[in-house]
Amino acid sequence: MSDERDQITRSFRPGEWFGIFGEHATVLLPPSEKARVAALWEIVDDGAGFDETLDALIATGLRDLPGFVLVSETGGETKVVIRGDARAGFATQDGPVDLDGATATTWVERSLRGVTRMTVEVGQESGSSDLRLAGGLVRLSRVDQPPRADHAEDAEPLVTEPVVAEPEIEEPVVDEPAVAESDDDVEDTQAVPLTGAHLAEEPAAEDVVEEEPGYDEPPIWVPTPPPPPFGAPVNPPPVGGATDEDHDGTTRAGDWDSSLFERQQPGIPGQPPAPSVTARPVARLVFSSGETVDVDRAVLVGRAPEARRFTSDEQPRLVTVPSPNQEISSTHLEVRPGSGADHGSAVVTDMGSTNGTVLVQPGLPPEDLQPGIAVQLIPGAVIDLGEGVTVQVTNP
Repeated sequence: MSDERDQITRSFRPGEWFGIFGEHATVLLPPSEKARVAALWEIVDDGAGFDETLDALIATGLRDLPGFVLVSETGGETKVVIRGDARAGFATQDGPVDLDGATATTWVERSLRGVTRMTVEVGQESGSSDLRLAGGLVRLSRVDQPPRADHAEDAEPLVTEPVVAEPEIEEPVVDEPAVAESDDDVEDTQAVPLTGAHLAEEPAAEDVVEEEPGYDEPPIWVPTPPPPPFGAPVNPPPVGGATDEDHDGTTRAGDWDSSLFERQQPGIPGQPPAPSVTARPVARLVFSSGETVDVDRAVLVGRAPEARRFTSDEQPRLVTVPSPNQEISSTHLEVRPGSGADHGSAVVTDMGSTNGTVLVQPGLPPEDLQPGIAVQLIPGAVIDLGEGVTVQVTNP
């Protein structure tokens, strides 16, 4: 779904939902989720893919997230997750595919091959013409990829010069806004990204452009460069000389607070930290797949585990487990040698997983692990991650 002739790859129709467009992921959020937009824009703009973006979306659970759309294309495969008042249609090599987020209690998820066209409709329209963009942050009710005019003869003409939308709240303006232009008058250019704070800026008189005769649509919001996200310090100094390993190496003022989605290092308050590597294993993990792993250091388990908070000296073991329904988090839990009162045994910590972890210890009732709280493991214990994935704890 790409247009090699220029950078413009999609068109959108103005509306109330937020549309976040990055290199590897597209995210649509309803108006009620404005507080999430700035942080999500940062990770999507930094090149986050399907798994990382989905984890960020559902990090606080689905109860407070009424709807969203996530689309990601990698290696000819298009992954789609849709929830709530949103509809999507795809033209594929096997025929058309239509998805409706309102038909599921959680979400609708599909993996498609050979997608040549995509249309997503959300919320109410606030304009009657389609604008084009390559990437950035916009308010929309519909998005077409490739641009709608390229595959619909009855598509309405693009507006020549969009105007600034009415502000919601007052916020300081960082830079002059960049005006999105149609392909009828000038060359298409990439839309300038905007974080949530700019959606509220007060329009100046010179920013309002008279509409061309024959077009009758309401004002359209114009993307502008991003300011610092809500609550983030401007140019925060690095802590302990460390740098963000996901950073692209380019210095940026007002970078977002990466701790928003960062998993916390587990441990027991008041106890000394556990050793990085023990002389001998303190336990052995037997996975339902048949794989066995000795616990002589930290073991991270999930559908795509990452050791972001560990130093090169710690070298944790990474164990990937299957999760066809995405119910197991990327880094779901950690098992490591205990310290203090737990010295000589293994402890398990839920790493803030979306759907939780159940621990069944011999002679004890099932226990739901609390995120970030380490629990000592008894030989014979069974850890249930969901989707039929279990881990049995045995003596080494």
